[in-house]
Amino acid sequence: MQGRDAPAGPRTLVTGWFSFPDGEATAGDLLALRRVEDRLRRTGTAYDVAWSPGFRPGDTHLADLDPAAYTRLVFVCGPVRGRQVAELHRRFAHCLRIAVGVSVLDPGDPAAAGFHRVLPRDAPHTVPGTDLAAHAPVWPVPPVAGVVLTHGQHEYGRRRRHGAVAAEVTRWLAGRDCARLELETRLDTRDWRLCATPEQLEAVLSRLDVVVTDRLHGLVLALRAGTPALAVDPVAGGAKVTAQSRACGWPALVPAERLTAHALERWWDWCLTEGREAARHARDAFRAGGPDAADGLRAALGDRNG
Repeated sequence: MQGRDAPAGPRTLVTGWFSFPDGEATAGDLLALRRVEDRLRRTGTAYDVAWSPGFRPGDTHLADLDPAAYTRLVFVCGPVRGRQVAELHRRFAHCLRIAVGVSVLDPGDPAAAGFHRVLPRDAPHTVPGTDLAAHAPVWPVPPVAGVVLTHGQHEYGRRRRHGAVAAEVTRWLAGRDCARLELETRLDTRDWRLCATPEQLEAVLSRLDVVVTDRLHGLVLALRAGTPALAVDPVAGGAKVTAQSRACGWPALVPAERLTAHALERWWDWCLTEGREAARHARDAFRAGGPDAADGLRAALGDRNG
């Protein structure tokens, strides 16, 4: 799509739906942005990225920048429609405006027609192109952490530290470069979001790099799947998580009283290094069998029957 001539210049502003205050920053949007940034860097183009203040509060925001500082505007990904996109044309009227990797619903919409050039991924009467996210530069993949926490266990009364433990652990996790997957040990045959069998949950656990948990079965099931567990006992003085960690010979345990970011960091690093092999050994030991409370069941039943 072509429009009127626009002045050329040295500074480019890159925007998208991730720039708007109420816009979403999706994984696809940001991978598309990386593809565009890579291309701009390769061509030696000076540019800034405008971010939503809700997503990146400390970065450049549309509302705060001076449009006169830019001579080109590049809009990345998403649909070119609506008031917010149309407002960019008014505010940056002096700029060369390009939309790249976008969906065009209506070429006559002022939001779409206001660009001097549209390089779409899909538009009426055009052959669709591959989304920009598909060709984005490949970055190192962070570890995947399953998170299994409980807010219950009221039987521990005043010794409960569950709320404080969950708050500290999740605050710390939010600052880690990892993919976080919230999991439940609770099963449900009617809720598609929950596993219906133990085997389904084990299938998930076995594909993780680490499990962060304050639950006894979060610890045991992670080790059963051969995945290292960073366990926190949420009960002051220690309770069943501590006892089970000792029974399994598993060292990566943080008591509620000593829960700090430093302690979590230490065991996180261990879980992702030496802990991998230790978890596999624990899994193999479980599969080989060993003594547990069920061994006394026959005698206990005999006592009852007698």
